[in-house]
Amino acid sequence: MSLPEPLRRRLGSFSRTVFTDSRRTGPQYPGDRADNEIISSLPLQMSLYFNVYFFPFWWLSTVVMLHLKYPVLSDYYKFILVTVMILTSLIEVIRLYLGYMGNLQEKVPELAGFWLLSLLLQLPIILFLLFNEGLKIQPLERAVHIIFALFLTFQVIAAFVTLKRMVNKLATHFRLNEFDQLEEHPVPDFCSLGKEERAASMAGRGPT
Repeated sequence: MSLPEPLRRRLGSFSRTVFTDSRRTGPQYPGDRADNEIISSLPLQMSLYFNVYFFPFWWLSTVVMLHLKYPVLSDYYKFILVTVMILTSLIEVIRLYLGYMGNLQEKVPELAGFWLLSLLLQLPIILFLLFNEGLKIQPLERAVHIIFALFLTFQVIAAFVTLKRMVNKLATHFRLNEFDQLEEHPVPDFCSLGKEERAASMAGRGPT
């Protein structure tokens, strides 16, 4: 299972625009090849691993608290909480899948999708659940929301750093391929071409 190709192209273009470091023009060290550099982030992967085990606990705790306080909530907040729980569950499954694929397999579009889902959707939702007192937040809810928010904050930062490294690796790899092609098929020297043309022209006219 992978992202649709049009979405992959858009995420790839977005990543090159946002995360490319224009100051970096080549490998960091002489002889360092982009193909030999491992970009996957171990801290990010560890965070995703623990997040996978934490999320069911967060979901169960939130559902139990919602069931207990549901009768005292207004109809407005009842609808919001049920909708948020459904959206959060769907987003989290997709987000963790993209995070695993993008980080372990060093796929820029997947990791960019993970970063966007974390920053633009999941983190604002959790902060809404954490700070909106109209939801009648219980101590257990507040505790699990804080842990979830810490996971998301760390993952947003770690994914940002990893994406910059991945995009710069791809850019370096592209430049190295261009250099290799130029070495295999050098461009003719225009000065020498001009000299050869003038010599040929003089030889063609011959002595007068």
